[in-house]
Amino acid sequence: MRTMTDNDILTTPALIARGAARHGAHPAIESEHGRLTYAELDAARLEAARALLASGIEAGDRIAIWAPNLPLWIVAALAIHTAGAVLVPVNTRMKGLEAGGVLHDSGARLLFCCGTFLGESYPAMLGAHRPATLERIVVFDGAPADGALDETWNAFVARAAQVPLDAVRAREAGVTPDTVMDLMFTSGTTGRPKGVMTAHGQNLRAAQDWARIAGVGQDDRYLIVNPFFHTFGYKAGWLAALAGGATVLPHPVFQPDEVLRRVARERVSVLPGPPTLYYALLDSPERAAHDLSSLRVAVTGAAAIAPSLIERMRAELGFETVLTGYGLTESCGFATLCRHGDDADTVARTSGRAMPGVEIRIAGPGGAPLGPDETGEIRVRGYNVMRGYFRQPDATRETIDADGWLHTGDLGCLDANGNLRITDRIKDMYIAGGFNCYPAEIERLLAAHPSIAQVALIGVPDARLGEVGHAYVVLRPNARASADELSEWARRNMANYKVPRHFTFVERLPVSAAGKVLKYRLRAAARDVA
Repeated sequence: MRTMTDNDILTTPALIARGAARHGAHPAIESEHGRLTYAELDAARLEAARALLASGIEAGDRIAIWAPNLPLWIVAALAIHTAGAVLVPVNTRMKGLEAGGVLHDSGARLLFCCGTFLGESYPAMLGAHRPATLERIVVFDGAPADGALDETWNAFVARAAQVPLDAVRAREAGVTPDTVMDLMFTSGTTGRPKGVMTAHGQNLRAAQDWARIAGVGQDDRYLIVNPFFHTFGYKAGWLAALAGGATVLPHPVFQPDEVLRRVARERVSVLPGPPTLYYALLDSPERAAHDLSSLRVAVTGAAAIAPSLIERMRAELGFETVLTGYGLTESCGFATLCRHGDDADTVARTSGRAMPGVEIRIAGPGGAPLGPDETGEIRVRGYNVMRGYFRQPDATRETIDADGWLHTGDLGCLDANGNLRITDRIKDMYIAGGFNCYPAEIERLLAAHPSIAQVALIGVPDARLGEVGHAYVVLRPNARASADELSEWARRNMANYKVPRHFTFVERLPVSAAGKVLKYRLRAAARDVA
């Protein structure tokens, strides 16, 4: 197990303060919205934290952010951490009903959000779904939302003048490695999102180790396409980049040609993402027109990877290092990672070895540990395991056993060198374009359609996205609906990646004697017509 060193910083306020002292005028964040040095980022998070205190935010309060990858997302998150409050990231693909559910369940008192993104007004979307517990919406851009207490970012920051810097310093001093840092909602298989609680110390240790293993340093320019609401874009993204002293380049919407242009124009050296991102870059007709020689490190995961992709990433995109990893929201997003020097087959076919201080076990029936190359449930134990599900002690006990092992619900095996290979999922979750999709949650959303009596969802292979949803629908008596109608309704009421790409209408769903839907029969039926 790796021992802690004087270089390990275990709260985000301390990390940014150290960054300002060490890197001062070095750029911390650059985007079309401007540039912040490490010293300026430190000042900005303190000013925003003072505004939070002026707004009555107490230590332990939950504060949400619902916005794409923007510099202000990072500033607001760091201010939340500095004030001893708990960050609640909200998925930008969510519609108002879904976001309102997360805000309600977290008890968030304040929401930072964008005004408009991809043609949608976020305050307007929230509208009727805004919970009574949400006291204020602060809009990063554009006009404030309706409501007497809602305001723009500039008006919010102006509140900082009401609170002396010493008050924030005192609040910051109360933030410890054991302080809860964030509450990230993951749907699991229950159909109701669960809030995963993790603390400063475990996240900072993991992010710093990740940056060390990946080799991220001050000279790197880190383009973050992975969304900030996800651990990949947040913890293995800007948090790890700032831990390494790199420059963060937020990218709000993935468009292959624009990413290629930014890589060439801004000399990007680190570019993580799901396999679909690299396929899109490789397939772009514009690729040959851009100088990609600055690319150095790629980190991927989230789906099975062909060894040929790893070779193409090295040969055609110019990456010196390509790594794969595995983690869950419940493990701070980190568990295993490949290492420099691993061959293409190891990188493509495994998710690497356990990170320092983390144990991986393959459990057989009854929980007995299995040997090399034997398949069972992947279990994780270490400093990175969550503190629990927010206000759900029973669900926490079901997921973390008495010996501290996190039951992931994924099937896999370890080879003789300790590399993890994920072979299947115990849970029904599937991954569409790098996004986790949870059938129980999507089924719950679809069931709100007035024509649907029952629905069961499975993941099926897709050449472009890896997997997509296939919904088997039983209509209500005398009701009518077409696949196009259901698809359009779903697009209005849930994130696009959750929308099933296939609909099959059936008279009844196959069920067991206990009434459980037999999804293996649906998978077999889908294979028969593929």
